[in-house]
Amino acid sequence: MTHLSWQEDRVTTAEELRSMMTEPSEAVVKKTISIIDPHAANYLAMSPLFFLATSNAAGVGDVSPRGDEAGFVKVLNEKQIAFPDRPGNRRIDSLLNVIENPQIGMIFIIPGLDEVMRVNGRASITRNEAFISSMEWKGKTSGLAVIVEVEECFIHCPRAFKQAGLWGHEQWPSKEQLPSVQDLFKAHLEINGFPVRK
Repeated sequence: MTHLSWQEDRVTTAEELRSMMTEPSEAVVKKTISIIDPHAANYLAMSPLFFLATSNAAGVGDVSPRGDEAGFVKVLNEKQIAFPDRPGNRRIDSLLNVIENPQIGMIFIIPGLDEVMRVNGRASITRNEAFISSMEWKGKTSGLAVIVEVEECFIHCPRAFKQAGLWGHEQWPSKEQLPSVQDLFKAHLEINGFPVRK
């Protein structure tokens, strides 16, 4: 792997960064709203997957996928949405981060649609059984749910998904070409000195 020196050309100030970019159009700036309007609610109702960005008190970031039946993220009102916490690997990285730093970001995806929806806000965790039951989520939860106070909501342009050709089956690698998740998992365990059966 080639190592190139880049330190002397680091961009370190907002002014320097802005000087290299043109200003966004007024429409791009003003497309951001602070509520979940009916159009955004319809998008969420059709989304089976979102990515949750969190960080701890020290600013160490994390992103994790959350997937379920389309519409599993419930719109409580125009300022609040909620989603269930499902039993998983018990690392609870995102939930631990929310306790330290409630500011989160979410990117919602609808299969086949290149535009994504971004929601930013502040999260809280509840274990209220009556509330969780009232959401009528199918399947088992961990006994917890996350409520998000929406601060920003906007649709994001399709460029990234179009350039990636994400939904074009003809561009997908064959199953034989895909990385072996099992090999990757074992290799990372070995790096950390965890014994792995051969």
